[in-house]
Amino acid sequence: MTHPTNPSTPAARLSLTNLPTKPAVDPAELTVGIVHLGLGAFHRAHQAVFTERAAQLSGETRWGISGISQRSTTVRDQLAPQDGLYSVLTRGTGETSIEVIASIREVLTAPEDPDAVVTRIADDKTAVVTLTVTEKGYRATSTGALDLTDPEIQADLTGRPPRTVVGQLAAGLARRGGDPLTILSCDNLVANGPFLQRLVHEYADAAGLKGDQFDAARFPASMVDRIVPATTDADRAEAARLLGVQDEAVVVAEPFLQWVIEDHFAGARPAWETAGAVLTADVAPWEQAKLRMLNATHSMLAYLGALRGYDTIAEAVRDEELAAAARALISTDVIPTLTPPDGLDLPAYGESVLERFANPALKHKTTQVAMDGSVKLPVRLLGTIQDRLRAGAEPDSAARAVAAWMVYVARSETVDDPQADRLKAATANASSPAALVDALLGVDSVFPKELQDDPALRRLLTTHVTQLSE
Repeated sequence: MTHPTNPSTPAARLSLTNLPTKPAVDPAELTVGIVHLGLGAFHRAHQAVFTERAAQLSGETRWGISGISQRSTTVRDQLAPQDGLYSVLTRGTGETSIEVIASIREVLTAPEDPDAVVTRIADDKTAVVTLTVTEKGYRATSTGALDLTDPEIQADLTGRPPRTVVGQLAAGLARRGGDPLTILSCDNLVANGPFLQRLVHEYADAAGLKGDQFDAARFPASMVDRIVPATTDADRAEAARLLGVQDEAVVVAEPFLQWVIEDHFAGARPAWETAGAVLTADVAPWEQAKLRMLNATHSMLAYLGALRGYDTIAEAVRDEELAAAARALISTDVIPTLTPPDGLDLPAYGESVLERFANPALKHKTTQVAMDGSVKLPVRLLGTIQDRLRAGAEPDSAARAVAAWMVYVARSETVDDPQADRLKAATANASSPAALVDALLGVDSVFPKELQDDPALRRLLTTHVTQLSE
C-alpha cells in the first residue's frame, strides 16, 4: 500500500540501515518465540510494545514476534521494506512522542500460506501465542460455543490448511511436540482464556484432532487497554518529521497503556511485568470493569455520536448531553454491578475513561467504534442490563445505548457487522419505533431469551428509540 507524502517528507524508509536511534536490543539478534494472530494496529501499539520494552529491560533475545495477518497483505507490505520496524506515535494532551519498535521479526499472511502459520505455532521455539482478532474472529455462537455452521469453520474442517484462528491453533497443537504452549487471548471477551480454550477443544473434537498438547496447553485470561485510532496521512507526515525517515507502518496511540494477565503459563514467557504489565491470579474484576465501563461507554458514544453527525469520539464526548449520558451509564447502571479489583476506584476510573475519550489528538472515528455491534453488545452492555433487571432496577442508561445501536443499524445504508444481512433483513419492514425494537430484540444471536421476554426492557428500548428517531 502506498500513501501520498508531503514534499518535505524524507524519501528514505525506516529500516535497519536507516535507524534514527539504535535500539537497546539489536533486532538482528532476536529469535521468534511468540506467534501473534491478528497483526493489526492495536497489537503493534500494545503487546508488541510491552514485548519490546521487556526485552530492553531483561536483555532476553528469544522473544521476537512472528506476526500473522489473517486477511490482507497490507501490514506485510508496509513492514517488509522496513525490516519489520515501525513506530508508535503517542499523542496526549501535551507533546507528541515517537518510539521505534523492533519486536516483530517476521510477518506471515495466512491466506497466502496458511500452512506456514500452523508450522510456526507447532515450532518448539514458539512458547506463547497471543491473539487480537476482535470478537468476531472467534466464530462463536451467542451462547459461546463454536459456530460449526460458519462457512469458514466448515471449510477448515474439510481438511484444507486452516484459515480460522481456532483451526490454526488446533492444527498447531496437534502437530506440536516438545514443551507445552501458552495461548493468550487479548480480545475484549468475558473470560477470554477459558472461552478460547473451549472453542479450540470443540474444534479439535469436530476435526478428530488429538494429542497430549491439547491437555498441556494453558489459556490465561487477560485484559488489555489502549486507545489506538486509525493512522492518517497527517500522522505519517508527522512521524517522518520526528524520525527523519519515512515510516509507512506507523501506528497512533494515547499515552495510557495497560495489560492485566492471569499468571497461568505453560512454560517460559517474556518478563512483561518489567514493562508494566500486571500479573494476577484473577483477571475477572479488571476485565469486567473495563468491558462494562470503558468499552460500553465507547460503544454508547459511537452510536449516539454518529446519530448526531459527529465524526470522532472526542467530538461526541465534548457534547454535554452525550457526556452526561455516558456518566449516567457508568454511575447508575454499571458501577452497581461491579466488584472493584484491589486498588481501582471505580468512580475515578469512570472519569478517567471520559477524559481519555476527550483527547482531541486521538481522532477515533465513531463509525470505526460502531463496527461489529452484534458481537460487541452482548459483552459490553447486555450483561449489565441483565444484572440490573435481576436486581429489580430499570437500566435506563444502558437501554439508551442499545436503542442508539438499533437506530444506527436502521438508518445506516451499509452496516459493518458480521450479521449485517440478518440485521438489515430484520429492520427492513420496521415502520415504527416499537416495530424496530421488536425486530432487533428478536435477533436471538444477539439477545438472550431472558432479555427478549422482559417487558421492562422492551418498554425502555421503545421509549429511547422513539426519542432518538425524532
